[in-house]
Amino acid sequence: MKIMIFACLAVGCCLMTPMLEASPLKTSVLIVGRAGAVYPIAEKDALSELMQKVRQIDWKRQFSDIKQSVQAFRPPDLARLPRAKHDRTFMVDPTYTLPFDIPDGKGGILYPKGYTFNPLDYVSLPDVLVFIDGADKKQLEWFQKSPYAKTPNVMLLLTGGSYPAVEQKLQRPVFYAPEKITKRFRIKAVPSVLYQRGKFLEVKEFEIRKRK
Repeated sequence: MKIMIFACLAVGCCLMTPMLEASPLKTSVLIVGRAGAVYPIAEKDALSELMQKVRQIDWKRQFSDIKQSVQAFRPPDLARLPRAKHDRTFMVDPTYTLPFDIPDGKGGILYPKGYTFNPLDYVSLPDVLVFIDGADKKQLEWFQKSPYAKTPNVMLLLTGGSYPAVEQKLQRPVFYAPEKITKRFRIKAVPSVLYQRGKFLEVKEFEIRKRK
């Protein structure tokens, strides 16, 4: 389209050139002055007004409030668990029983209510899950001294405390542990460590012993 426009303009200029040469145009400018009332612009400049609003905001306080809000955030379903009273190890069978029918989309039932299956028959758990209370200094110290602190495939889950504060202290990603997770894996005390053992899950609870 642009080529056609340029071609038309080029052809038009060529055709008009002899005409302009044959009868040159005379141009003149006539100043007629000002007609009617002229008023100054009353509306404020939008950019200036916006910058004025920005300067009025206490950004230091705003960011401080946001930081405090993040630090104070806790999920409503956070699992609050007690300290482990002694060392113990137990196995968890992750077999799941369907509480309802799953339709096949064709008017039939793909999996009926009561159907049981073990997710570990189809997927594996690549990470080691470590559960601690991030508000407990002793548990933080326990984790730092444990071999799990240097294990790359460890996922650290908090049953308490502030995850930004724990992340800063431990220099590693941390996550909250909702009740659905702790109940599903039968985590009842912390610190606890969960592994996959074949078609089962192995949970280890660790007692934090007092120094003598």
